[in-house]
Amino acid sequence: MTFGERAAFLEEEMVLVRHSGEIPEVALHASLYYLSKDDQGPRLQLTSEEISHLEEAALARYQEIIRRDLEPANRDLSVFRGLLRASHNWDRLVRFCHRTGRASESFRLEAAEALRGYLRLELAEVGRGERKPSINCSAEALLNFALALGIEPTSLPAGWAGLCEKDD
Repeated sequence: MTFGERAAFLEEEMVLVRHSGEIPEVALHASLYYLSKDDQGPRLQLTSEEISHLEEAALARYQEIIRRDLEPANRDLSVFRGLLRASHNWDRLVRFCHRTGRASESFRLEAAEALRGYLRLELAEVGRGERKPSINCSAEALLNFALALGIEPTSLPAGWAGLCEKDD
C-alpha cells in the first residue's frame, strides 16, 4: 500500500468520525476496527499518532453536538436535542477524555458559559411571553449538569428552575 492510499483511508475515516451521529465514540471504534481488523478493510497497523487524530475527530464531534444543544438559536430546529441531551453528551465527553488522556477543561468553561447564556435568554424570552420554555429536563437534572460544568448554583440566573419540566 502506498503512502497516498494509506492517507486516503485514514482521511476518509476521520471525516466519517468527525461528522458521525450522536455518539462519536461508536463511529471511532467502527473506524478503528475497519482500518485495522476488518477483512474488508485495509488491515493497517495504526500508529499512535493516527489513532490520536481519529480520537481528536471524535472529540471535535462531541464538542459540536454539545454546542448545538446549548445554542438558543437552535431551539426550534429539528437538529436540536435539548439540554438533557447536552448533559448526557457532556458526561460521555468527560469519560472519553479520561479514557484517551485528553483534557476537557477549556471546553468545560465554554460549555458552562453557553449554559448560563442559554438560561438568561430563555428566562428573558419566556418572561416576555415570546416563547414557552424549551428546557426538556427537571430542575434536578439541570442543576446536576450545571454542577458537572463547574457552575456554582448561586451563579445561575434567578428563576431558572421554573423553566424546567416538572417531576411527576
